[in-house]
This record gives sequence, C-alpha cells and structure tokens, in this order.
Amino acid sequence: MTLLVDLHKTLGTFTINAQFQCSNEITALFGKSGAGKTSIVQMLAGLIKPENGRIVIDDVTLYDSRHQIDLPPNRRRVGYVFQDARLFPHMSVEKNLDYGQRRRRGTGGSPKFDQVVEVLDISHLLERKTRALSGGERQRVAIGRALLSAPQMLLMDEPLASLDSQRKAEIIPFVAEIQREFLLPVIYVSHSIDEVLQLADTVVLVAKGGVAAVGPVENILNRPDLVRVTNTGDAGTVIPARLTKTDPDFDMAIFSFSGGAFQVPAPSGDVEIGQSLRLRVRARDVSIALKKPEDVSVMNIFKGTVASVVNGDGPQVDVSINVGETLIWSRITRKSLSELSISPGRSVYAMVKAVAIDKPGPRH
Repeated sequence: MTLLVDLHKTLGTFTINAQFQCSNEITALFGKSGAGKTSIVQMLAGLIKPENGRIVIDDVTLYDSRHQIDLPPNRRRVGYVFQDARLFPHMSVEKNLDYGQRRRRGTGGSPKFDQVVEVLDISHLLERKTRALSGGERQRVAIGRALLSAPQMLLMDEPLASLDSQRKAEIIPFVAEIQREFLLPVIYVSHSIDEVLQLADTVVLVAKGGVAAVGPVENILNRPDLVRVTNTGDAGTVIPARLTKTDPDFDMAIFSFSGGAFQVPAPSGDVEIGQSLRLRVRARDVSIALKKPEDVSVMNIFKGTVASVVNGDGPQVDVSINVGETLIWSRITRKSLSELSISPGRSVYAMVKAVAIDKPGPRH
C-alpha cells in the first residue's frame, strides 16, 4: 500500500506546502512545535481542507483539488489516534472498541476484534471503565478503537507526549507490532528523537510548513543541520548496531557495527544477543586525536578518515569521519580544527565515551 501526499494550505500567515510518499511502514513527521506537523495529519484525516493538492492511498483518492474530490472524514477509512486518548469515559473498554467496529461502514471484517485485543494485550481491561485506566492503557485502547474501524492508514499525532517515560516504554512495542501485524501505513507525529529511532522507517523532516527532507531514519537524523532545522535534540550520528556480548560484572554491553564495536552501559528493557537497535552518538561527544590515545578512560576509539568539514555556528565546525562503512560526526572548535590541521583525507581517531552514547532501547 502506498500513500501519496501533496498538500498546500494557507493558515493565516503560515503556509503548508508538503509533498512526500510512503508505503506499509512507519513514517515519522519530525520537527519542532509549530512546524506544521499536526496540520498535515489533519488534512490527511479530512479535518482541514487543503487549498489544492492530492491525497491518494493506492488507487483510492481521498482528496484531489483538480478533479474536485474531497471525501468527508467518515468516508476516508483513516484511523486517528490523538495525544489524549479521547475515549468515552462512561463506556467500558469493550464498548469503546465496539464503537470503532461500528464505524467500518461495510468495509469488511479485518482486523478482527480478538486479533486487535490480543496484539494490544488489553483482554483483561475489557470490562473496565476507561476512566479507571492508566495513561498507557488508555492509549492502547484508543489505538485498538482506531484499528477496529478498518482503516487504510493510521495517523498518530504525538500519542506519547502526555505519558511519562515508563508509560512510553510500554506503548512503543505495541505501535511497532500493529504496523507489522496489520501492514498499515502509519504516520507518526513526534518531536522526540528517541521515539523516531525506535519506531520509524522513514522520516519526513517538517520545517516552517514545508518538507525539508525525506529519507531513511539513519540519513535524516545524521544531518549536521538537524538542530537548526528542527530546534530539537543535538546533531549526531545514528548507527545501526547489534548486541554481540554482555558483561554482567560491570553491567556493560558490546554492540557491533560496520566500523567496529561500541562498549556501552547495558541498555534498559529486554535486549537479547543478536538483537538490533540504533545507537545515537551526539557530535559534541566525539573527540578527535591524530594519534591513538593510550591509558585513557575512553573505551570507544576508532581509526578513520576525515570525509568532510562543515562550517557550523560561531566558533564550531562539524567534521565527518569515515569509520569502516559508517560516517561519524564530531563537533569541535575552529581553533582545534586549525591546530590539528584537520582536513578531508586525513587519518584521525574518533573517541566516544561509553556513557555518552544514547541507547533508546530495542529497534522494534
């Protein structure tokens, strides 16, 4: 299933101009607050009408200004999960889920009630009133209700924003599982790099109402200008890695990647030998040396070759280093760049402290 989006809309002094395409995967709309992410998903759902453009899922056109097609929200077969669950508090969980089924409008029997309940692990909640649920439980029920409407696409507008870190960790595996189980395009709005790292296949980088870039997570989150564009997080490198060994004596783990292996504190959650995740190394936590350091506390030292030097803001520059097949970014001062005579092609050592590596959890 393929989703084609081409949307144009003026909202006061703000203009939305967004074009992207995705398939049966989780696509993250990522950017700072006010960038236009929610407006885009509301146009996909039919809650806001674009001025012109197209929205097409496979051979079904939801909106086409040229051919004057504009399906109302109740005919779009789009599931919408809001930041707040928006469940009916006077109803039980089962009746909230039944409401989703009644919205199918003859679209068939998939997904099944029992299948959704099992995937989301909410069978023990069916008789409860929704006001008695935790925040994470409410969001799982909201996801189930959206799925039971038999959508062709699932929109999730910052569904974890109101949850604490423990509840977020509970929900993330379920979001990944529903995409795998039901093969739906999922549009996931977020300004959290950790959520994007764990969930997304593709990132649509939204800035000032437009799409600044579209591509795989590793490509988009590796941009040195990410902070300037999104006003969130830190510039850094996303590295696909695989757990190869653990050291329970020191609570450490070794993750292999194309350029070697990282030693890091053992990640939280259930991560098994052989399992993959994405490590994120912030550019400001990567130091550069011309000779291999000895007798230092830094555990991750990689020999590489300088690929590029990109001017940053003020006294800083961003240096990319090829380590095997992996590009690692380092942010250093212009003074260090000059004193070390760092330039493309020079052999250097990239040093990363173990405690500086972000480990968002298993890649689901």
